Amino acid sequence: MAVLRFEAGVTWKAPGMLAPEVNSQEGVSPTANHELLPEDVLFQLDEIGSADILVGIPCFNNEETIGNVIRAVEAGLRKHFPEKKTVICVSDGGSADRTLAVAQSAEIGDDWRLLLVSADSPIPKRLAFPYSGLPGKGSAFRSIFEVASRLGVQACGVVDSDLRSITPYWLDRILSPIVHHGNDYVAPIYARHKFDGTITNCIAFPVTTALYGARIRQPIGGEFGLSGELAKTYASKDVWESDVAKFGIDIWMTTVALVEGAKVAQGILGAKLHDAKDPGKHLGPMFRQVVGSLFALAGQYRNDWWDIDTATSPPIFGFPAAYSAEPIKVSVPRLTWKFVEGYVKHQALWTQVLSEESLHGVQTAVGDAAETTRGLVLDVDTWTKIVYDFLIAYNSRRVDPGTLIDSMIPLYFARTATFIVEVADADLDDAEARIQENADAALALKSYLKRRWREESVPDRELAEQEVPMEGESPEGMVGALEQQNK
Repeated sequence: MAVLRFEAGVTWKAPGMLAPEVNSQEGVSPTANHELLPEDVLFQLDEIGSADILVGIPCFNNEETIGNVIRAVEAGLRKHFPEKKTVICVSDGGSADRTLAVAQSAEIGDDWRLLLVSADSPIPKRLAFPYSGLPGKGSAFRSIFEVASRLGVQACGVVDSDLRSITPYWLDRILSPIVHHGNDYVAPIYARHKFDGTITNCIAFPVTTALYGARIRQPIGGEFGLSGELAKTYASKDVWESDVAKFGIDIWMTTVALVEGAKVAQGILGAKLHDAKDPGKHLGPMFRQVVGSLFALAGQYRNDWWDIDTATSPPIFGFPAAYSAEPIKVSVPRLTWKFVEGYVKHQALWTQVLSEESLHGVQTAVGDAAETTRGLVLDVDTWTKIVYDFLIAYNSRRVDPGTLIDSMIPLYFARTATFIVEVADADLDDAEARIQENADAALALKSYLKRRWREESVPDRELAEQEVPMEGESPEGMVGALEQQNK
């Protein structure tokens, strides 16, 4: 189903019921229905009535971490927003452990004094329930946005449930720009090691900047703040049965905020530590989810980004400080070898997908690597054209999307290896300047994207048609290339 802009007061029926109907209950989002939220939650919402701020926490089997997350959220709300009526909403994906029990019982209790929280500050109301709908973070967010819409909140925040580094001031950074400064959407800025987050640095950040005209440094972070009106907009979208909602909810939220003209800001959160994931198991699925969703959204919103040729830098709230991020171990030789293996395996497909100039750039990089001491160097302009070539091929649908995205991973390894070598001796500021060059290149080469888009006669597609591939080649062989790799 297409992503639709809804008129006020219109509700769209469930799949299979085609006609729109007028919703007589003002303020309830178009997706509101009694099946989305459990009956006991609806009863609790009636008792609460309304609220100023809601913080949602999507979770699944996080009994070891969710208690500390909830205590940090409670302390942050009581410390920074003592005059506001606040609610904590835990949306669970059917945890088999004690996640929900911990979520319902966790509180700062008698530690209020040690946490510098006023004893007179009101304790947030608590909702904790299993969400309905398709498995995935998107359904958890849908329930959170629905609760926010029903309560008529001024601001809504979302934080991950597996965080180990969250502190109460995070709530100030993602919510105060909305509550006190009139922003609609706040994306996070994390303190990260210069080798960390290369999917963001090489693809999500530059593509989002070039397409939608805003330098949002972490468009796929897990912590966001948004206005109550934007929460209603999210809840109203007819997107929740799509692959993007299931697998790419973070980038979808950022993209929709930008195309809807929301006033966007960023908040400095510091280091983000959460439950570790095995890169050999998670890199392939993570890459497919992020890149597939990013490319699908680009196809859906082509009319919105086509004429954008500059980018602004949204304001950054919070005090920047020097930091020491957790080190990341990366094997450049293994990254290079995985590229060589991919070159042999996918060369025929690359010939179909890449333009002559992009393919020439790859072949030149391979030839130079054999003749110089610099090793493999995939320069930023060639890499940017490659990303745009794959974006076009994804939306043209002439190649299976799973096969297509998997064939891009070795090229991503090549660009990552190049970046690692380039910034090996650089300080954090110099490394960040290199990352910003990715966005500069994406902007400068947007004319290349548009020219190729026209040449390939890419059709307009509805978001529901845009498959986000989850199955692909085995991640075996990715192990050890990146010993720790987060988005």
